[in-house]
Amino acid sequence: QVQLVESGGGLVQAGGSLRLSCAASGLTFSSYAMGWFRQAPGKERQFVVVINWSGSNTYYEDSVKGRFTISRDNDKNMVYLQMNSLKPEDTAVYYCAAVRTSGLESRTHHYEHWGQGTQVTVSS
Repeated sequence: QVQLVESGGGLVQAGGSLRLSCAASGLTFSSYAMGWFRQAPGKERQFVVVINWSGSNTYYEDSVKGRFTISRDNDKNMVYLQMNSLKPEDTAVYYCAAVRTSGLESRTHHYEHWGQGTQVTVSS
């Protein structure tokens, strides 16, 4: 049974930082690209960033480029999202997701496994 468990969310002031973690189990982690998505109240789930199976390639949504950094540790089955210079518009529930591919994937419906989400709230 595949499980993705996010942690690290919270309340932070604008300009601050948070680091999200996602622990994966029940899958061959290194066979999956890992993505982070977010969903604000009343809005659709939005792609944020994806990292390929080895960590050698990433793709960011434009609004987070230069502020967010994704990384992964295949020995620990972990993926991380370092979020700096946070803005109120980054407020959302953040989800970790996995898709079995050797490349990169940004389309929400292609992802096979999802975590339960962690709330990030950025105050102005």
